[in-house]
Amino acid sequence: MKLNRILISSTLLCSLWFNSVLKAQTITVLQQDKPTSIRGLSVVDDNTAWISGSKGYIAKTNDGGKTWDWQQIKGYEKSDFRDIEAFNDKEAVIMSSGTPSLILKTVDGGQTWHEKYRKTDTTYFLDAMDFADNLHGYILGDPINNKFLLLETKDGGETWNESNNAPNSLPGEASFAASGTCLRVSGKEAIYIVSGGSNARLISLQPHNDQWQYSNLPLTHGKSSEGAFSISIGQNAGIIVGGDYANDKKTDSVATIQAVHPALTFTPPQTGPAGFQSSVEHIKSGIFLSTGTPGSNITTNGGQTWKQIDSTSFNVCRRAKHGKLVLLAGNSGKIAVLKL
Repeated sequence: MKLNRILISSTLLCSLWFNSVLKAQTITVLQQDKPTSIRGLSVVDDNTAWISGSKGYIAKTNDGGKTWDWQQIKGYEKSDFRDIEAFNDKEAVIMSSGTPSLILKTVDGGQTWHEKYRKTDTTYFLDAMDFADNLHGYILGDPINNKFLLLETKDGGETWNESNNAPNSLPGEASFAASGTCLRVSGKEAIYIVSGGSNARLISLQPHNDQWQYSNLPLTHGKSSEGAFSISIGQNAGIIVGGDYANDKKTDSVATIQAVHPALTFTPPQTGPAGFQSSVEHIKSGIFLSTGTPGSNITTNGGQTWKQIDSTSFNVCRRAKHGKLVLLAGNSGKIAVLKL
């Protein structure tokens, strides 16, 4: 009887803590009503963050998101900058999807941008970018001739080369340029890719290994609008989210999976996010934030259960590389902050 009371008390305390954590999470819009759809977001620290979007727009904050310095890059007004990687308040690399495929870099805080890569071939479509450190980074593109396009830089984005060891793709498979988070470089340069379309897969490459690992994901797939859209790596585990962007309220097409190395195991959640999610980000410990057009959701137990905390539409969420600042961004120049 005494043991039962202890167990009940522990369960109650855990439940109260979980509910208090959820109640503490609020999302506050900082900026909106700009003529751009934001999908690129890079949070450097608690002060500096950059965004990139359609119609050639980028913006930067140096005060934690309170104010933003906007610009439409001259000569690139038709470019759709789907991802950005910022190293500090001066240096950043942006990537444009569509034709031409472009990579630009600034070293003076965005006053001038220099073109580092251009491809006018219509088979090239860039999806996402991530860096292991300030020098070594990758850009993922849609498959060409049954192989994903994988660009690599070893000099901070000054030069880019196609990797000789790109992963294989299946017919009708591709990745989504939805939030810049279908590609992640984690730890000692482990690479993670999630895909959708005809197949939903986790494709990974571990350090000191030249063999890609392919794992089927238990997410809805088959249509070009379905599959895995985003991955985030936490402490020895990762969360993958997705769904069907053409039917974003359909909750049974969304799954969250925990991936544990060295043996990959996928555990569907007891309660999933409310609808399609295009981005997921590790916040701390077992806490992950996800977002999409139907709103944002949070888990405090490593993806086992999720709770919707906001119904506002966003495309991407990212946490500071060095700090605690968590920002979200979406259509119409919308930028918001997660308050913990």
